[in-house]
Amino acid sequence: MKRLLLGIAAVAGLVLASSQAWSADKLLNASYDVGRELFADINKAFVAKHSGVTIDQSHAGTSAQARAIAEGLAADVVTFNQVTDVDFLVKKGLVSADWQKDFPDNASPFYSLPSFLVRAGNPKHIKDWNDLVRDDVQVIFPNPKTSGNARYTYLAATAYAKEAFKGDDAKVKEFITKLFNNVPIFDTGGRAATTTFVQREIGDVLITFESETRGIRKEYGDDKFEQVTPSVSLLAEFPVAIVDKVADEHGSRDLAKSYLDFLYTPDGQEIAAENGLRTRDAAVAAKHKADFPDVRLLTVEDVFGGWDKVQKEHFAAGGLLDQTYGSR
Repeated sequence: MKRLLLGIAAVAGLVLASSQAWSADKLLNASYDVGRELFADINKAFVAKHSGVTIDQSHAGTSAQARAIAEGLAADVVTFNQVTDVDFLVKKGLVSADWQKDFPDNASPFYSLPSFLVRAGNPKHIKDWNDLVRDDVQVIFPNPKTSGNARYTYLAATAYAKEAFKGDDAKVKEFITKLFNNVPIFDTGGRAATTTFVQREIGDVLITFESETRGIRKEYGDDKFEQVTPSVSLLAEFPVAIVDKVADEHGSRDLAKSYLDFLYTPDGQEIAAENGLRTRDAAVAAKHKADFPDVRLLTVEDVFGGWDKVQKEHFAAGGLLDQTYGSR
């Protein structure tokens, strides 16, 4: 219920933001779909330290967000979950080409990974990626064509299959095809997929960011859902950037930088950890170590040769994702 109400509030806030004059003490943050609770907390803490400042939010799948900004959504900053969507804005002349140098850790203040959420008691005994292609399992995750969240799921499953089948491309493609065939509904974003699994009670397992699985379990209780961490997953970084063209037009660049800098402060990192994200700050990470299971994390660079190569081989029109996803 909290997640649904925050979604409604985010839409209302965006409508209000679009109807007001912009100024240097106001920001619009375009963010990923399941980041509503995180940024509700972040914004409250930031505004408490910056009197007179207003932060408005927009949430959707980050690929959809990037296209919306290119088409006129006046976001001063983006807090995405996929590098390729920021690079899309670079190509549109909205974000500087060296955006990853503007903030520490390649402009990624925290990170997560694709994780599983199952119903209490784990009735289908789902433990790892290979369980997701069984005929008796229904899997819920959003459309990888519109959701950065789902693209990480697709890449993590592909990385697992590459190891399991020793790089046999035909078997990897067959594995991903079976996985897609087990998804009854492809929602456009991560929060809609959560609603499908949690409220509509469709599916045996939800794949989403670990932060979302932790939040759902915390909200609904262990008597409703259980988290399952697979044996291996993919590092999901959360890139942030100033939308230079918009910030310069609004005169909000200084505020935009302060806002994104806040994500790296101990206060910002603590809020991220409390919202289920793994943090860069060593002290905060140590404090919350018991909250996060050990998992072997692969990277896009090591498995796929980097985001540029992923974009060309997997996500470009006619690429491997198109070939596997088909006309679903």
